[in-house]
Amino acid sequence: MKKDLLTILDLEKEEIMALFRQANHLRKLMREEETHRPLRGKTLALIFEKPSTRTRLSFEVGMYQLGGYPLVISSNQMQLSRGETLEDTARIFSRYVDGLMIRTFQHSRLEKIARTASIPIINGLTDSFHPCQALSDYYTLWRRKKNLSGLKLAYLGDGNNVSHSLMLGAARLGVEIRICTPPEYEPAEKIQETVREMGASFSLIRDPAEAATGVDVIYTDVWTSMGKEQELPLRAQIFRPYQVNSSLLSRARENVLVMHCLPAHRGQEITDEVMDGPNSIVFEQAENRLHLQKALLVKLLSHQE
Repeated sequence: MKKDLLTILDLEKEEIMALFRQANHLRKLMREEETHRPLRGKTLALIFEKPSTRTRLSFEVGMYQLGGYPLVISSNQMQLSRGETLEDTARIFSRYVDGLMIRTFQHSRLEKIARTASIPIINGLTDSFHPCQALSDYYTLWRRKKNLSGLKLAYLGDGNNVSHSLMLGAARLGVEIRICTPPEYEPAEKIQETVREMGASFSLIRDPAEAATGVDVIYTDVWTSMGKEQELPLRAQIFRPYQVNSSLLSRARENVLVMHCLPAHRGQEITDEVMDGPNSIVFEQAENRLHLQKALLVKLLSHQE
């Protein structure tokens, strides 16, 4: 594995599966209340340029449970806000901490830091990718299904950073993925080209009913990503047919699993009936952010398998 996790392409399939097994091990230890502190003496800095709930909780709690120290920093409290360069910031952090997780806007900002830093850099979310989310999602499905190869997943909604990472993860793991979006909101063409070149079973579908037919998993996300809130009235109209509701679920397999990366705008992209229903694994999915990211921290910061 490379020293950084910027996108899922930084991981080979075997490395992803090793993370899943490690996450299961750490999950078991936590359930049994066994002390396990492989990161004793390690420090992880967490920089947030965007709001966060699950990313912050999972990394901060996870680092504490592993015996390390999480240092949470808001970007407006740093000299970055006064013009210090990303490269200089990366050099300074490399001399103080053992790893850095950053949640930011343009992916290029993350890449600049990674090129300069000598410590592991973890992508906590950028406008282009959300690898920790997708890895946790596939870990959740692996726990449920045991075999991901050939699994059929339909993603409905905005072709955003989550959809990009789900597509790359599907290509790595052999999942058949259907992306269902309005024409003007489809995933980046470069990502589509990449997954096709990787030999992924990938299709772009416009009709939600067609996308949901016969699938094992239905996945959705908010219609308006962070930073685009001013587009909400328009998007609410355009995306209305893409709502995950009981009618849509009837098109899928009987035991279809419903996923949402949260936060959810209930009554928009997903109904209460579905999100709180028997097919939903939304909160299990959210919990697994903790276990998977603990496995990632152990791998990157201690070089332990």
